[in-house]
Formats: sequence, structure tokens, C-alpha cells
Amino acid sequence: FLFSISYPVHLAQSSFLVEAFDKSFILDLELNHNLLSTDYVERHYEEDGQLSQNMGGEHCYYHGRVRRLPGSWAALSTCHGLQGMFSDGNFSYGIEPVDSGEVSQDVRSGLKLSGCVDVFCPLQVRRGQRTVQTETKYIELMVVNDHELFVQLRRSATQTKNFAKAVVNMADAIYKEQLNTRIVLVAMETWSSENKVYVNNDALLTLRDFMKYRKGEHQGTLGKTFMSSRSEAAYIGGICSLTRGGGINEFGSVGPMAITLCQSLGQNIGMLRNKERPAAEDCRCPDPWLGCIMEDTGYYLPRKFSRCSIDEYLRFLQQGGGSCLFNKPNKLLDPPECGNGYVELGEECDCGSLVECARSGANCCKKCTLTHNAMCSNGLCCRDCKYELRGATCRNAVNDCDIPETCTGDSSQCPHNVHKLDGYMCDAGQGRCYGGRCKTRDGQCRTLWGYNSADRFCYEKLNSEGTEKGNCGPDTSGQGWVQCNKQDVLCGLLLCTNLTARPRFGELQGKLISLTIHHQNRYMDCRGGHAVLDDGLDLGYVEDGAPCGPNMMCLERRCLPVTTFNLSTCPGSSPSRICSHHGTCSNEVKCICDPDYTGKDCSVFDPIPIPTPPEGPEKYKGPSGTNIIIGSVAGAILVAAIVLGGTGWGFKRGISRPQ
Repeated sequence: FLFSISYPVHLAQSSFLVEAFDKSFILDLELNHNLLSTDYVERHYEEDGQLSQNMGGEHCYYHGRVRRLPGSWAALSTCHGLQGMFSDGNFSYGIEPVDSGEVSQDVRSGLKLSGCVDVFCPLQVRRGQRTVQTETKYIELMVVNDHELFVQLRRSATQTKNFAKAVVNMADAIYKEQLNTRIVLVAMETWSSENKVYVNNDALLTLRDFMKYRKGEHQGTLGKTFMSSRSEAAYIGGICSLTRGGGINEFGSVGPMAITLCQSLGQNIGMLRNKERPAAEDCRCPDPWLGCIMEDTGYYLPRKFSRCSIDEYLRFLQQGGGSCLFNKPNKLLDPPECGNGYVELGEECDCGSLVECARSGANCCKKCTLTHNAMCSNGLCCRDCKYELRGATCRNAVNDCDIPETCTGDSSQCPHNVHKLDGYMCDAGQGRCYGGRCKTRDGQCRTLWGYNSADRFCYEKLNSEGTEKGNCGPDTSGQGWVQCNKQDVLCGLLLCTNLTARPRFGELQGKLISLTIHHQNRYMDCRGGHAVLDDGLDLGYVEDGAPCGPNMMCLERRCLPVTTFNLSTCPGSSPSRICSHHGTCSNEVKCICDPDYTGKDCSVFDPIPIPTPPEGPEKYKGPSGTNIIIGSVAGAILVAAIVLGGTGWGFKRGISRPQ
């Protein structure tokens, strides 16, 4: 059953005086309005197994700074006393209530933090720069708390939920500051009676079981993470994948658990651990004492990503791996409040806090009212307080498989971010689009080993044998190898013309395969190897989506017709005609029309008018804030499941292909 509960209202802005270590700190805090989405729901299983759930939840989570101290930060909650962490720019401090539940100023000093190096400084969004780096990204997170965590937190559903939200609030502060990425909670589930999946000592088995639970119990949501040696595990690069999103984390205090959440999410958005990088010596953390978030070094809680980690994230976005992150979710249904960055009932505009407005929108929006002749105050389709013209590009395509978004002419917001439906040709006809990326065997060989793919004969010869030197994967016993069917040989073990001593990503498992075959009066090099990531993924096999013949693509080591991916399901489409020949079919199975065309099937010719200079003063005042659309909820939902007193996360995304 679903019901609504009234929660205490917490101040939008608060200040606290904290005295410790012969110092006085004034913490200026603002409610983190991006933490909970409009559709946020909390549910838990009672001791008798009954499921109860309610919309909304208590919001008492803040971000802020230490007054008059540049480089400081704070991530705190006021649900039951003051709890969280803050830094004065040099040292970090933890605040915890005493066990009796009374408010405590138990401030415990951490170790010295390094200064703000250029790559670690917060990303400043400058108007006019519409890149994957400057546009804010959003990870929608669903948290599942397991039974062990519930027991450790005194069998209190409220305490369990508040603890998990405090972890996410701190992780959000880190991602906001360094990656221009927000973590937004959309749902939370607590297993009060028993675990819903078997908790195995093998982290990856637990992760896979939880993935099955998430897929079956939470329609459209997926993912998880756990790692016994590091208290967490995650699928690498799976943030927008239907089958590889999320993570599991072992229980700890708020600070360490927030860092492991950052690590798990980091792997989901394409970051690698230090040992998995091709040249780890070039990616060493500049602060060996504190360490960096994706490293296995340091003696205290790291708070910063290394330059290599940030570069990996940007490269992941530029390659199309994070297409689902550019869609802004709805905020929590709080009472309307000017300055929270969301246009609400009674407001015409809202450019955010004073600092955010000063950066963009202050000339167009005063006290959440549009200034004279202004149509908008901020957004990728707002320029000089006016809507951008219809057809103006607001988000460029990042690769052959992406679709550029253009302004509609009547909104300040850039449309929903989408990419081409799986199966489109890319790379000058050499590859196929899959999950927003262009897949080719040549590209995969170059990325993993630095050389091109081997001749087709290598695949036909070796992968049909079903040995360690060529196969379509391990058999069910785990002791042997599966022979590839003749039509599937190009979807088995990846074979390249040459290899480096070790793979650029993952760890070499077994020996390198190196054979030279004489065929049709020439010698062919056939080389490969198993490169296994921490999440168990073997990069040594041909990726899903790679072409394997005319109008054929690989999927789960089988070569299937492109028609399997149903490009003709978009309106106005047939096997030979997509979107009336005037558009592109997106991953949401909708037509994105070419310029000068419109309609659901792009069949309506509607040329974009050539703008003419206005005559005389413009008298039109822009529409109310109802025209400023606050994004959509088609992002990535990350679920945090707490396994062994841990947490796992997963996400949802738009349709990748019709089911």
C-alpha cells in the first residue's frame, strides 16, 4: 500500500557555530535541493514480510562552507542532531551525535588535506560552452538497505533511511564539486524482515543475484556493487547499460561508505582502479598521504579524483557511454522556494542561489520574476534573456552514434538527450551503433592491444575449434570452452594482428595467444588473450554490437540480423525507410527530425524561418515559468543495496532497443 507521511520542515538555510580544538567554525549551510526527486519513494518490508511504502521523505541534508574560509566545504544532516563532515580547507572534521541520541559536538579531527590543484577545483560552467564537461550530469540513485544494515542500526527503519541518505548526500557533494555531476535519490528500499537475495562470499555472485532481483522486482531499474577486499564492487562503464549498472557496498560509517560509493559510481562512469590502467605510473595520485578516490593508497578518507580519473570520465562521456546522464530529474515536491534552481508554482524563473545567479541569469531574473522583456533566465536554450531560435544546437553529438539536440524556440531547456537506436551504421560504414557507441573489431583491438583486428580467416580457424586459443566462451562447467558455430566465429574470442605484453585495460588471465597461420600464399598473425576486469568482464571477447557480416551484428557471442534490433519500429518507418527519410530513430524509439521537418514521423515539411531584426523596441515579455520545462526522469538510476551490512546501487535509463 502507498501512503503519505508528514515530515518536519527543515530550514532552507542554516548556520552553526562549532567550537573544537581551540577553534571556532561557523558553518553556513543550504538544503541540498537536488538530493531527492519529485517521485522519491521509500518502502520497507515489515517484520511480518508486509510491504509498506510512502511518497516523499524527511529532507534534512545540507551542503555548505565554513564562513570566510575559501576552499572549505561541508556535507551535514540535521535529522537527529548535527552529523556529517566538513573541512576548513586544510583539515577535515567529522561530527557525530552521542549514542544517547542527544546532539553532540563530538568533532574528531582528520588528517591534513591537500590544497585545490587546478584539476581538482570545482568545474565552473561558463555560458556558451556546451560540452560534456560543462553541462551538469545527473545520476538517479535507488538505495536498497539489506537486513544486516537494518539490524546494525537498531532495527530502526527511520535510522537506516537517514543513514543511507547521509551517505548519498556526502557523495553528491564530492561529485558536484569535482565532476559537475549530481547524485539524485529517487527511491529507497529497506529489507526489515530478511534479505531478498542470497548474500554470497563471492562479491560478483552477490552482485549478479542482486541484478536479477532488481530486474525482476523494479521494472526499468537495475544495477549493483560489492567487493570483499575493498568493501565494494562495480560493473565498469555500466551507468547507462540495461544489465551492468550499480554496485554493492559493505557497511561502515558515513564517511568511508560515501567514499566507496564514489568509487563504485566512478567505475560505473568509466573510471578505472589504478592497477587496471594501461600506464599506472602516469596516474599516480599526487598526494600519497591522503590518496585519491580511485586509488588503493592513502591513510585517510580521500576526497579528490586524480587527473587520470577525471580524464577517463570525460572520455567515457565523449564516447557516448554516459548519454543517460544529461537529463535533469524533477526535484522533491517541497513548498516553492525562490533560489533553489527550480521554477515552481508562482515563479517565472529561478536561477538558483546568489552565486549561481551571478554566474548565469542575474540580469534576467530578479527574485524569481523575469526582468523587463526577458523570456528566460538560464538553460542551454536561453541567451541574453531570450529563447534561442528553433534549430539552434544546444547539445552537440559526441560521436557517430549520438544525435545532436536542438532548441525548440519556445523553451529555455535543451531537449532530452538521446542517441541512435542500436543497429545504425557508423565509422564510415565499418561499424554498428550499440548503446550509443560505435562498435568495430578494429576499434576494440586498438583500444585493448594497440593493433588492428586479425584477418577473418583467423576467426574462422581458431574460434571454431573451441579451445583456449579460440572459442565462444567457457562452457557451463567452467573447465572447457564452447565451439563457435560457423556463423558466430566473428563474435567469439577477439583476435588481433599483434599484442602488447599486457592489455591496456584489465588483467591478463592465462597466457597470450600467438599463432601465425599460412593461408593463400601469405602468413597471418592471429593473436589474442583474456583481459579480465575486476567486475569479471572479459574484454578479450568481441563486444556486443560489432558487425559480423552484411546486416549482421554480434550479441552475446552470436551473430544476429540487424533486423533483430527493429529499426523499423519508429513512426513512419519500414525496413528500407526510417522516419519518412527525414529523421533518425532514437534509443527511445522516437523520430528525431532533420531541420525543416517535424511531426512524429518527420513527414511534415516545416522550414525554419530566417530570423529578421525586430523593428522598434520589443514589447513581448516572456512566458511564465511553466514554459521552462524541468527535464525528464530518463536518466540512470543507481541502486544502493546494502549487502553484508553493505549498500548496492543501480539505475534506470531510456529504452536502448525495443523488447
